[in-house]
Amino acid sequence: MTKRVVSAIVMVLIFVPFLIMGGIPFTILMAVLGVLGLYELLKIRGDVKKKFPVVMRLLAYLMVIFLIINNANSIDLQYDLDYRLVSLIIFLFLAPMVFINNSKKYNLNDALFLVGSVVFIGLSFNLLTVIRNFNIAYIIYLFLITTMTDTFALFTGMFIGKHKLAPEISPKKTIEGAVGGSIMGTLIATAFYTTVISSSVPLVFLILITLALTVVGQIGDLAFSAIKRYYGQKDFSDLIPGHGGILDRLDSLVFVVLAFILVLGII
Repeated sequence: MTKRVVSAIVMVLIFVPFLIMGGIPFTILMAVLGVLGLYELLKIRGDVKKKFPVVMRLLAYLMVIFLIINNANSIDLQYDLDYRLVSLIIFLFLAPMVFINNSKKYNLNDALFLVGSVVFIGLSFNLLTVIRNFNIAYIIYLFLITTMTDTFALFTGMFIGKHKLAPEISPKKTIEGAVGGSIMGTLIATAFYTTVISSSVPLVFLILITLALTVVGQIGDLAFSAIKRYYGQKDFSDLIPGHGGILDRLDSLVFVVLAFILVLGII
């Protein structure tokens, strides 16, 4: 537990200055975290099945960086996806099947895994940069949703949790913990939104949106747990002592960010 707390403090001390600075420093941090997250995805699959060819891994890292920095200077939350970049990603990962011409080394499943991983990681971390450029308070709101939900889900589950939520995916998570986490995550994040961001949004409507995002965050947590369970791994990596890897810490956030951009126009 001590190792976990110390690591959490170190992460906060590293992240907060970049968050406050925003701009290029924050974009660079997101690119670094995105590359590390992609590395964890590729490694967890490669350890169980087979490693991707070196060239394909390098292309994946390059493309995820391009996606993260795409439109990173924008201060407008009207997200503009560069379809040329997406087309390039699809081409770069599907075409090599013809040239490698060896399904044991590289096949359609490998190509689609790379396309999906690059687009998923790239868009998630790019959205974080775009939202930060628009308003730092929105990033804090999203972090409050995920961290408060996770924290109170843990403690609620420890004290009163009896009914398993998804035992085959995450044996320790309980329904009581999920409910407690969502309630507290909603209350705290809603209070922050109305106090710091805007008080003009109807309170009931804001509560419902925030509650939905807490649920999405927990779904994201379980989705990444399912990936680890599928590959027989406890954590994505051991990069962060007591916490696992980048994706172990940001699993809820990437789902919440993707969901947030869907509801942004109505809050």
